[in-house]
Amino acid sequence: MSIVNCQLSIVPYYLFNLDIMSDIPFSLDQLRILKAIADEGSFKRAADSLFVSQPAISLQIQNLERQLSVPLFDRGGRKAQLTEAGKLLLAYGEKIITLCQETCRAIEDLQNLQGGTLIVGASQTTGTYLLPKMIGLFHEKYPYVSVQLQVHSTRRTSWAVANGQVDLAIIGGEVPSELQNVLEIIPYAEDELALILPPNHPLAERGTIVKEDLYGLNYIPLDSQSTIRKVLDKVLGRCEINTAELKIGMELNSIEAIKNAVQSGLGAAFVSVTAIEKELKMGILHRAHIEGIKINRTLSVIVNYSRYRSKAAEAFIKEILPHFSSENYIPQLQRLSAENKEYLDKNVEIKDS
Repeated sequence: MSIVNCQLSIVPYYLFNLDIMSDIPFSLDQLRILKAIADEGSFKRAADSLFVSQPAISLQIQNLERQLSVPLFDRGGRKAQLTEAGKLLLAYGEKIITLCQETCRAIEDLQNLQGGTLIVGASQTTGTYLLPKMIGLFHEKYPYVSVQLQVHSTRRTSWAVANGQVDLAIIGGEVPSELQNVLEIIPYAEDELALILPPNHPLAERGTIVKEDLYGLNYIPLDSQSTIRKVLDKVLGRCEINTAELKIGMELNSIEAIKNAVQSGLGAAFVSVTAIEKELKMGILHRAHIEGIKINRTLSVIVNYSRYRSKAAEAFIKEILPHFSSENYIPQLQRLSAENKEYLDKNVEIKDS
């Protein structure tokens, strides 16, 4: 099957609607005819090379000269000689034809993931700590596809997917209620939230702490409007931990700032385990395990099922996401790919050449 036909064929002049591009006084076909005459040295041989009649060639050149208001050929000799204006138009025309051919090749390459752009959205934590690993793996497989990562709040990211500004996104919060019927929301992975302490904290000496110990700590959370803060409060509440009684030492606006504050001995914090892998290996933070309590939040993949999903986005979903997904969610990712195939079958007509 062929989606892009890169052969630039001559069409009859009367089929052109010059009003569509009235500010451009020539067509691509006219440039190709001009180049053929210059290459062949005569109107007849140019007509033969383009498989059209000589009168059709002559008519196109006459129209082109009239549109440009300049003669393009010196008709005094036996061989078709370009005027200065003709040479100038030919020089630019060759560049235009070459660029058109390159455009066709780029579109063909895009079908085979040899070019193009993939735009991925993410909320703060997933965008900072998880997506770079995914994009790195994708780049190894498809080095010629440019990937853009947009990291914003869950709300802003959801709207970007809904508006078609982002191909797909991974979020850790709730999609705005007004978009839940617009977007496909697929549970993707469980993200564990860990309690971190300074390595020299007295509780760091214990293998496990109890939930009563939590009320004696000074906490450094994200601001109260952040997605992860809201999720954390809900999960702690389900674990019968009264978040209203937890002592808030300070609020910060980034995970990195929180980690640095905890490392400096200013308090404790709950953060995603993906955000502290390096610090735990280096021993500059301590992860405290709470007896009988495991705090998870669900990450979701969101797409707009009413929009066409590119092959790059499809490859990201099928080949990259499963490497980082919780095993029980993989069938839902496969269903997402199947739904995109159904969309293509219904909305994109591909004809055999």
